[in-house]
Amino acid sequence: MFSNEDYLADLLVEAGVVAPDSVDQARRHGGSLIERLINDTDLSESTVAAVLAQNAGLDAVDIGDMAIPPAVAEAIPDDIARRYRAVPVADDGVYLTVAVADPFNFETMDSLPHVLGREINFTVAPAKQIHAILKAIYGANESGGMDVSGGLDVESSDSDAPIIRLVQNTLTDAMKNRCSDIHIEPLETSVRIRYRIDGKLIEVDNHPKKLLPAIIARLKVMSGSMSIAEKRLPQDGRIQVKMADKEIDLRVSSVPSNHGESIVMRILDKSGLVLGLPELGFFSDDQAVFEKLIGLPDGIILVTGPTGSGKTTTLYACLNVINKPDKKIITVEDPVEYEMPGINQVMVKTDIGMTFAAALRAMLRQAPNIIMIGEIRDAETANIAINASLTGHLVLSTLHTNDAPAAVARLADIGIKRFLIASAVRAVLAQRLVRKLCPVCRAPHTLTDKEARALRFDNRNNDSSAVMGPVGCEKCRGNGYRGRAGIFELFQIDDEVRHMINENLTSSQLRKRARELGMRTLRDDGIRKVLSGMTSADEVIHVTMSDLD
Repeated sequence: MFSNEDYLADLLVEAGVVAPDSVDQARRHGGSLIERLINDTDLSESTVAAVLAQNAGLDAVDIGDMAIPPAVAEAIPDDIARRYRAVPVADDGVYLTVAVADPFNFETMDSLPHVLGREINFTVAPAKQIHAILKAIYGANESGGMDVSGGLDVESSDSDAPIIRLVQNTLTDAMKNRCSDIHIEPLETSVRIRYRIDGKLIEVDNHPKKLLPAIIARLKVMSGSMSIAEKRLPQDGRIQVKMADKEIDLRVSSVPSNHGESIVMRILDKSGLVLGLPELGFFSDDQAVFEKLIGLPDGIILVTGPTGSGKTTTLYACLNVINKPDKKIITVEDPVEYEMPGINQVMVKTDIGMTFAAALRAMLRQAPNIIMIGEIRDAETANIAINASLTGHLVLSTLHTNDAPAAVARLADIGIKRFLIASAVRAVLAQRLVRKLCPVCRAPHTLTDKEARALRFDNRNNDSSAVMGPVGCEKCRGNGYRGRAGIFELFQIDDEVRHMINENLTSSQLRKRARELGMRTLRDDGIRKVLSGMTSADEVIHVTMSDLD
């Protein structure tokens, strides 16, 4: 109920409104100390409020029968009022008078003016009256308690405070522009807002530096789990918003920098889960092969690539394909990015010992058919995944490597014996993301000599008449691209490759042999997508710069 009940009890004893023996007896019973004193003695909530107000240098008010005008009630949005247990009681246009039960809750007293962007005159009211007024103004949540989830409908009224409108407008604009990340960065004299759209950062706004504390505080309030008082340490949180009847999750990360706290929000649109393999960028021939692989009863399928290459999205698309009522699927993720119906999802919590390895050991006792591991990071996790695949489970996971054959060396470096790699791994899919040309404004493009050499058109006798290039229009914000798709390198482990793995061949030797056996490289697949008009030659050349074969 109160931030420091022992301190408050001492104040009540000093004021002579409660005996020390009563405090000692209440402590022995456990639970809320102040509630016990109110129930077991003559102490009243009004007396508690009066003592608190006197020691805090504030006025005590009785709001039990107070009628709060709607215009005043709208001065504090319901999620903030519930989080801080704060009731607006008057507004003269300059000062907003707010009643709180605990004036020694310094997070409330320090943060609320920044969150609302207002000068606040605090008063103290009994806790039960605060709760009753909040329920009367804003309604109760489903559990009957205070709603601190941070849930938000971004279609809010014009009566919200300026900072709240600024944050909501930023979120709305970002989602309308298909943004994947929002970066709020403090500079020396301003606050810069950037969106990551189709993998590229675009600066969209600048605000005065004085708004930074209020913007950061608002986002932390919405997360429901981040401390506004803590500005020296990194924090993580999650915000749920609604827009156009869609539920959007925002993963929030704050990091202190030399000019103040920086916030990055990753937008997780749950509707993205409907993606199938064609929407990821698979052509029909590759899709048929890959669907056959993920339909196997056992073995390991790895998806590799750098951070931000869409590996997790590919794994979710695979789960969509193979998620059937006769299959038990369990995932272990850090964190769970999307909730999928019909699938048991476990989140890693290393602070309590729930590591990837610990979760995997527990999952195997649940008799799953298919296991998805967010990432294989260490030998323990890799060994459990290998053993699971060899005992009748299909295991899907990701690994950080530049190309598909390099996954063998990566697992060996982690500490997995090569004969186990050869026995367990069925295939490795390397991938990158390329920007798709805007379908509205794309136009035919004649390859330059440099582009033709890079794409090896001299040797292939390819018809380049279907090659398209970016132009730019209103739909694509003038950059010529809209959306992204994958380019893929599928390395299948057959008997000959298993023999080569056991013979300790290097990654380059494996790669050379795989190409001789028909493996298309990332650039090869990119060339096909240039010829189909999906993306541009420049985009494929840039993304596959390391593909020198």
